[in-house]
Amino acid sequence: MIVVATTSKTVWYMARGSGAVATLMLSASVVLGLLSTARVATRSMPRFVVQALHRNVSLLTIVFLALHVITIELDTFVPISWRDVFVPFFAAYHPMWLALGAISVDLIAAVIITSLLRTRMRVQTWRAVHWLSYVAWPFAMLHGLGVGSDRHARWFYAIEAVCVLAVGSAAVWRFTRQVPDTPAVIDGRVVTGSRLGAPQPRRIA
Repeated sequence: MIVVATTSKTVWYMARGSGAVATLMLSASVVLGLLSTARVATRSMPRFVVQALHRNVSLLTIVFLALHVITIELDTFVPISWRDVFVPFFAAYHPMWLALGAISVDLIAAVIITSLLRTRMRVQTWRAVHWLSYVAWPFAMLHGLGVGSDRHARWFYAIEAVCVLAVGSAAVWRFTRQVPDTPAVIDGRVVTGSRLGAPQPRRIA
């Protein structure tokens, strides 16, 4: 009985911790993505470093998100099924708040799948789907604020505030900044920058 109780408590702590870390990682990934589309580069941090950080942080986001989902499923205290993880509005426990989390998971899953198939897709299609990661962020933030035992804790409010401040500042800076029109070659095409970061592809002659 003691072993079962200890294991259950460990899973519960892992579910809480992985959710908080996933929130931080997703926010960091969004910030780095915005910096990457703005073509930010310095002598100490060239563009390829920003892009590499973005990819690595995104991978960490997926790892902690998967850990969060798995530990939530292993925790028997709250009745959350695998369907509730991916299909919104069917959960018996806090259906609205869990729906926000499910939508965020679905959007991130779409980004992962299209990234794996990137070489088989048009650049414009991949980039359009990739922007869903930015849409997933507010759903994930609202999910964290609405459900979970830590939603009233000061440290959790501090994490959410830091994430909102970081992403908000990066978004305002990004969309008020003129992106330099420096071309890049992606999948055999020259892609130039634009003010909103949407590529204008041209075939290489």
